[in-house]
Amino acid sequence: MAGEIIVPLHTLAKPDKSISDFVYCFSSIQNLSAIGQGVIIPNGRIDLSFYKTSDGQFHISLLGLETKPKVTPGQSISTFFAINFNPLAVEYVLGHSVADILDKGKSLPDDFWDFSIDYLDDFNAFCEKATQKIQSLLPREIDGRKRKLFALVFQTNGEITVKELSETVGWSARQINQYFNQQFGISLKAYCNILRFQASLSHIKEGKLFPQLNYYDQSHFIKEIKRLSGASPKELFKNENRRFLQFLMNEME
Repeated sequence: MAGEIIVPLHTLAKPDKSISDFVYCFSSIQNLSAIGQGVIIPNGRIDLSFYKTSDGQFHISLLGLETKPKVTPGQSISTFFAINFNPLAVEYVLGHSVADILDKGKSLPDDFWDFSIDYLDDFNAFCEKATQKIQSLLPREIDGRKRKLFALVFQTNGEITVKELSETVGWSARQINQYFNQQFGISLKAYCNILRFQASLSHIKEGKLFPQLNYYDQSHFIKEIKRLSGASPKELFKNENRRFLQFLMNEME
C-alpha cells in the first residue's frame, strides 16, 4: 500500500537459568531497514549478531562494549538476531578479551558456532541452538568472586563503589580494575556509569526527566545522559524517528 509505514518488530527472549549469569537476553528484529539511520547507545553488554541483508547475504559480527553513542547508516537488513552477553561471558564463553573492540566490532566467519543463514528463519530454534552451544562451552568451575561482583553491580545498577565491591567479594580494587581493563577495555567505574545510564532510560521512557538515581544534581544528570547517548533526556523521551533502537528495547517484558 502506497505510503504505508513499516514498523520494525522486535522480540526479546530471556535465557535459560543455566546461562543467565552469562546471557542477558536473545533479541530479534524484523524490518530493521525501516528505521533508516539509527543511534547505538551504550548498554553494558557484548553483542554477538547474526543478520541477513535484503540481498540474502549472511553476516555474523561481535560488538564490544560501547562507551559513547554511535550513529549507524541506514542498512538493508531484513532479519537480525543477537545474543546479548553479560560481561562474565567474555572470559567463560567467548574465551578471549574484547578490549581490542571497545566501541567497535569485528566480523566473524559465517559458520561461527556452526550457525547458518537457515537459523534466521526461526527465532526459537536460534535461541535453542545458541543455548546448547553456550552450555557446552562453560567450564565446570567459575570464579565465585567474579560471579558475586557482577551480581552486585547489576543489582545496584552500578551505584556501588569499587571499595564496596572489593570488600564484599574479597578481591582487591587494583585486581578488579586490572581485570576490567584487560577483559573489556574500560575501568569498573566507567562500566558502572554505563549501567546507571541504562537504568535511567526506563525512567526517561516514563517521562521522568529528572535524576531518579544517584547523580549529583540535574546538571550532572543531563551531562551524563548527553555524554552516553548524544541527546538530552527530553530528546530521548521523544525519540523522534524511533532512532534510538536500544531505548525502544530497553525493557524486557
